[in-house]
Amino acid sequence: MSETHPFLADDFKIRWSALTPDHIEADVTQAIETSRTNIEKIKSQDHGNFSYESTFGALESATEDLDRSWGRVNHLDSVANSDALREALNKMLPPVSKFSSSISLDDQLWAVLKAYESSDLSSLSEIKKRFIEETCADFRSSGADLDPEAKKRMGEINAELAKVTQKFGENVLDSTKAWELYLDDEFRLAGLPDSAKTAAAEDAKSKKKEGQWRFSMQHPSMMPVMQHADDEALRKEMWEGSCTIGHGGDHENGDLVWEILRLRDEKAKLLGFDSFADLILERRMAQSGAKALKFTEDFHEQILSRFHQDIEELQTYKAEKTNKEKGPLEPWETTYWAEKRRKELFDFDDEALRPYFPVEQVMEGLFSLTSRLFGIRISDSAAEAWDDDVTFYEIHDTQSDEHLGSFYADWHPRDSKRSGAWMNYLKTGLPSPRTPHLGLICGNMTKPTGDKPALLTHREVETVFHEFGHLLHHLLSDVEIKSLAGVNVPWDFVELPSQIMENFCWDRGSLDFFAKHYETGETIPDELFDKMVAARNYMSASGFMRQLSVGKLDLELHAHYSKYEGRDLDGVDREILASYKTPLATPNPTMARALNHLFSDPLGYAAGYYSYKWAEVLDADAFTRFRKEGVLNSETGHSFRKEILSKGNSRPVEESYHAFMGREPDQAALLERSGL
Repeated sequence: MSETHPFLADDFKIRWSALTPDHIEADVTQAIETSRTNIEKIKSQDHGNFSYESTFGALESATEDLDRSWGRVNHLDSVANSDALREALNKMLPPVSKFSSSISLDDQLWAVLKAYESSDLSSLSEIKKRFIEETCADFRSSGADLDPEAKKRMGEINAELAKVTQKFGENVLDSTKAWELYLDDEFRLAGLPDSAKTAAAEDAKSKKKEGQWRFSMQHPSMMPVMQHADDEALRKEMWEGSCTIGHGGDHENGDLVWEILRLRDEKAKLLGFDSFADLILERRMAQSGAKALKFTEDFHEQILSRFHQDIEELQTYKAEKTNKEKGPLEPWETTYWAEKRRKELFDFDDEALRPYFPVEQVMEGLFSLTSRLFGIRISDSAAEAWDDDVTFYEIHDTQSDEHLGSFYADWHPRDSKRSGAWMNYLKTGLPSPRTPHLGLICGNMTKPTGDKPALLTHREVETVFHEFGHLLHHLLSDVEIKSLAGVNVPWDFVELPSQIMENFCWDRGSLDFFAKHYETGETIPDELFDKMVAARNYMSASGFMRQLSVGKLDLELHAHYSKYEGRDLDGVDREILASYKTPLATPNPTMARALNHLFSDPLGYAAGYYSYKWAEVLDADAFTRFRKEGVLNSETGHSFRKEILSKGNSRPVEESYHAFMGREPDQAALLERSGL
């Protein structure tokens, strides 16, 4: 099968070179047919002989071939996009969506599952009972109890959502790729760090433009310009470029945003919910759209005065430095003047940290640190990947020497790769007998330049740690039912294992594991470390408010869709976020058109972006135990592995948090950490 159907091959080390677009249609079609046959077996069995294995157990494995093949197609779409791949994916998207949504809308299948659910389950293990409960809840929230006409419409909605969200993501990728700027006047690069200039020169050279500098909408290219370039016209040009992402011409996402919101709202109403937010949050920690909004708005009120103070101080600073009248800054000025003021206040420049963060050294130090904390051993290994930049690693348990899992790491931008950073899984193993997990982490971070390795910013290091936390949640899972393993937890809990890892990037003891000068091997000097920590909470209310603003926009649109339906998207954004955004001389267009998190997937983080802040409350609070018992205390680390990382969704996540902390979460730790 692996030769003729490579997307279906169950090899642990995937033969990526065999996964070519010409195989997608045949392989995915076969996977659908296999899945359909497996579902038919469950439906057609004799009602007197139901067992866990023949019902819920069989359902758990029924779509494995489809999950594997379609997962690989979508992964390649995000890291190695091409016209042929996109064409094959879009051709198979309707049948995959139709089949996937048909499972929970199948009357016969639902009748079998309900019949077994209502039988005597007392002899089953607690985790099997939980799986039955969670699966039935999934079916009901997908429309299993709807009448035939409503089920038909639900299937149509799911198919339409798959199509329009895929188009949204393609528009973001294509518009990001379409924008580029070449400069041949070095004078215009004044203020830019050498690392940014070298990267831009090498980027231009790779495009056969010797002696020029190329800038793009990739974060490592754009951000240094907005932060450091003295040429205001250059910063304005880059800002105007950012306004084209998902905006204008063939890449316009505005109408798609409204269409996605309309379909989601209709879906929620079909299921008897007031809003899509209520549908999605019913089984998350927040429980409802109203509670998630209250969480967001309460934080907004608590930090609003400090946010206004940040704005006031920055406007005053710029006015003093330019001898001009004080007033709102332009959007291409805010980052530049904020960075200038930070340097002046703290005598601290982020660029001074770069030499201490070569990406390979960061990874090695991260491995040493997590090995000590969680009782694991990480080593690189040989495996084929989708790009030469990708590395492959194995994780073993230090006590049992069991192979817990392996993962791919892909850190640098390419034109064929979507923006941002993410973790995903390719295979979920089992605890007994142990079969290993397989996952991946991706980012779009600073590339190597000339004879220098890839030297990361401190923020990029935090991103590496963040995604690795997600990865550990998958690779250290010890759950016997795959659907309840690893990161398959409520989304307002899923960011806890990732965000808690960012704390180690600020602790002196843990920094010394990985922050070493790429030439001398020396750790960060005390004076530089002290400046970094002192500057940590500079304008922290603004950063805090930025994240709240995305959550607020997301929740308002999904909780109160009818209030905004059909209106101008930019006007709606300004109305919702009037007190959440910094007043600017020229307003930014809405971020909604480029928000892959919310709109490039039928679900994604829709009505769930608040969960980053929700999980920050959890991670700041949970890290107080590490601080109290020793940041590198292996007993604390083992407890976190046992109670949080290994448990997945095998029990309510509130129980997992309580098992680690011995109490409910406390918001105070986050405000304290943020200096607010």
